[in-house]
Amino acid sequence: MNFGGTLRINKFACFTLAFILFLIIYWRSGGSTYPADKNDLINLKTLLKAAIHAAELGGTKVAEGIKHDMDIKSKGKTKEGVNDPVTVADYASHCTMYYGIRNTFPKLRVVSEEHSNNDPKCEGQKPFETDTVLSNNRIIEYMNDELVFTKDITIWIDPLDATKEYTEGLYQYVTTMVCVAYKGIPIIGVIHYPFPPQNPQTYWGWIAKKTSSNVANIVHREENKEHPRVVVSISHQGKVSQIAKDAFGPKTTVAKAAGAGYKVMGVVNGTYDVYLHNTAIKKWDLCAGDAIIRTVDGKMTTTKGDHIDYSPDTDVKVTDGILVTRYDHKYYLSKISNVLPVTP
Repeated sequence: MNFGGTLRINKFACFTLAFILFLIIYWRSGGSTYPADKNDLINLKTLLKAAIHAAELGGTKVAEGIKHDMDIKSKGKTKEGVNDPVTVADYASHCTMYYGIRNTFPKLRVVSEEHSNNDPKCEGQKPFETDTVLSNNRIIEYMNDELVFTKDITIWIDPLDATKEYTEGLYQYVTTMVCVAYKGIPIIGVIHYPFPPQNPQTYWGWIAKKTSSNVANIVHREENKEHPRVVVSISHQGKVSQIAKDAFGPKTTVAKAAGAGYKVMGVVNGTYDVYLHNTAIKKWDLCAGDAIIRTVDGKMTTTKGDHIDYSPDTDVKVTDGILVTRYDHKYYLSKISNVLPVTP
């Protein structure tokens, strides 16, 4: 009996097995042949919870601001000659939101409308407790974790949108906003309404995942294109009201409102069919709304049809106007292109 038989190795099978193992390691490490350091990864679900914390705590600071005499300053005038005010509430909300996020995720890049000038009280802001269950958003706890590289994330925040209207007591337009952008694309947006303080509202959306339960389910109506409801800015009207009527027809209804967050949510929830803006606007005004409108399969582009890049090193100003729709974006974009002047 011969127990000393020869063991033959199938070289092709070994090569195939080694190649499969290489692919598994490569895929799980995001394209690197070495596994990624866990400290270089961040959980998008945790970021969503932190964004909600930030917007709501910032909103609390904004609501508290009306109890005190407002120290109103000016950052200058807009291109249209409108005063651009800033208040103590802007800074208090920025302090809570910006440093809350930074101290929770030290490696993240955060872009805010305001600056705190290295205020020690702000820098000592406590990190957010992202492990706590959000009582009004328990659905988040049942969503899957999703890890991405921290270097690919930029947070855009607006600590107080519609400051001018805030100083005038038009609180219905006031929001605080947080946006998570992945490689320049807005994927998570949070828009919080702090007024009335007894019943604040928070809307959020995570693209390709879910929205908060208070986001309306709007049915598409083809006939709306014949008499669209368009919302434009109170403070930055320019010639946009006439442009809307020239583009969409004489049956167009034009409403005026404040706050980019308020106007985008008006489109999201079906109050308006179109949000049109034809002057310069900042990205912290747009990013959160851009994420939420994408989550319900709507669109935000410039009036030239370009998507907005929210990468950290890009210009914070959008100069080609804004078109926001939940339905029929190509239709409205084609109508706008027929009336806007062609720039070289």
